[in-house]
Amino acid sequence: MPFSALPPGPLTQPSGPLATRRQWLVTQMPVGLAAVGAAGWLPETAHALPARVLSFPRDHGSHPELRTEWWYITGHVQAQGQPWGFQITFFRSRVDATQQLQSAFAAKHLLFAHAAITDVRGQRLVHDQRIARAGFGVAQASEADTRIRLQDWTLERSDTARGNLDFTASRYTTHIVGSEFGLDLVFDSTQPLLLQGQQGLSRKGPDAEQASYYYSQPQLAVSGTLQVGNKRMAVTPDTGCAWMDHEWSEALLHPDAQGWDWIGMNLHDGSALTAFRLRRADGTALWAGGSWRAPGQPVQVFGAQSVTFTPLRWWTSPRSGARYPVQWQVETPAGSFEVNALLESQELDSSGSTGAIYWEGLSDLMSARGQPIGRGYLEMTGYAKPLRL
Repeated sequence: MPFSALPPGPLTQPSGPLATRRQWLVTQMPVGLAAVGAAGWLPETAHALPARVLSFPRDHGSHPELRTEWWYITGHVQAQGQPWGFQITFFRSRVDATQQLQSAFAAKHLLFAHAAITDVRGQRLVHDQRIARAGFGVAQASEADTRIRLQDWTLERSDTARGNLDFTASRYTTHIVGSEFGLDLVFDSTQPLLLQGQQGLSRKGPDAEQASYYYSQPQLAVSGTLQVGNKRMAVTPDTGCAWMDHEWSEALLHPDAQGWDWIGMNLHDGSALTAFRLRRADGTALWAGGSWRAPGQPVQVFGAQSVTFTPLRWWTSPRSGARYPVQWQVETPAGSFEVNALLESQELDSSGSTGAIYWEGLSDLMSARGQPIGRGYLEMTGYAKPLRL
């Protein structure tokens, strides 16, 4: 059904499998393009994004002039003597086919959200999701700052450094109520913003138009509560650490890309590591990149030829049959690292919604000598089936 033909009122989706933020970018495009075809016109071809200085707090907010956007927080905490991982993502998608419609019911933007908890001791993953059209008091994403509401799920940023005019000292609060779990968490920045790529303009492929505006907030301190089943647990003080990404783009994924591998890691010494690669069908790298920042030091940006991912150990999903590397050797200009999944079974199947089957989960970062030096999230797509526009 074209989005322009959706019935009035909120568009909702029941609890179920999640869509990874990068897979969501890919899978939402065919839906949008189908709607465009039904409407009888096509959007302009994507152009290269111009380099510009990111401005805050404005760029903490939504950018509806560009097609896709997400706010993504992952992390880990201790609660009741146990380790837990979590992920929270809010997406915005512009629907090109409806932009010229005058009806207040036209779904010009859709908001999506997903959240998950990894129970390390219990060796299980629980998750939930939301979807709604923007407007009607049901879903909204402010352009002035990070203030997002999707039904009863929220994410909001406030400035915590009075008199600091760069608006980079942030406190994020989120409220998530899923069918099997809940999150009421607070994230406080402990470091300046990390601008990815060239001062916030991050290339995502060999063509110039494959790029995004992208910044991260690593080493966020975490407090609050989480709930699994009927058990509500306070986060143990000084045990939580989170990573926040905000990214927005007009670009499409390169047609030769089979999938990608990505890590965002908070190191115990306060450093931050990002590394990713896009894979061709034969497993070779189509594009790669990332960054490294040690405490108090400038960001080191990785070139496309300077990052390699080598699988060391595989896990086969009993549900999809996909084989995922759950242990990696990652070579970067900042050093050699190993990435080890804390739980092998962190595959998410969203065949009933976006069509994606992917793996995303809590993982440890190890030094070349095998010592644990950090923890964060690993994401892998395109192993169950290739990504196609």
